[in-house]
Amino acid sequence: MTWEQLERSCLECKRCGLAYGRTNVVIGRGSKTAPVMIVGEGPGQKEDEMGLPFVGMAGELLNLALESLGFSEKDYYIANVVKCRPENNRTPTDEECEKCLPYLRAQFTLIRPKIIVCLGNVATKAMIDKSFQVSKVRGIWYSKKGTLFMATYHPAALLRDESKKIHMWEDLRKVKIRLDEGFDT
Repeated sequence: MTWEQLERSCLECKRCGLAYGRTNVVIGRGSKTAPVMIVGEGPGQKEDEMGLPFVGMAGELLNLALESLGFSEKDYYIANVVKCRPENNRTPTDEECEKCLPYLRAQFTLIRPKIIVCLGNVATKAMIDKSFQVSKVRGIWYSKKGTLFMATYHPAALLRDESKKIHMWEDLRKVKIRLDEGFDT
């Protein structure tokens, strides 16, 4: 699948009910050759309006963290498990996630990142293990088929509980250190 085919498929998608309430399909943003892929749960209102992930308040917080740690825009690509906004910013259902996962897998296949950062429970369960809770597994490296995974708090959770900010920053710092070390084996 090419990027053009993926984007066309996403734009035409009607696999679940989220398609009928969307303003825009939110596919992703960032470098399509990035070594790091950052995955959230789904678009919020601002993202749905603009058609880009993480452009609201949570996105501003994520951008600040990435910038403060010295990430370059070429270092990462940001996507979500679901590509359409759940009404009232509710958590996407397992069924909605399952319907959208082929698109996320296609993004992964096209990008071939070395590291995937899962933001929050939805992304952690979809990408690492369905039984995981981010509060119990955050900051720990997991390896699957040659790709490193790390879960951390979703930036929206930090807006509700500022005590989690240091944890997300520490987790992203580990990612940056690993990125700077390189990936040759």
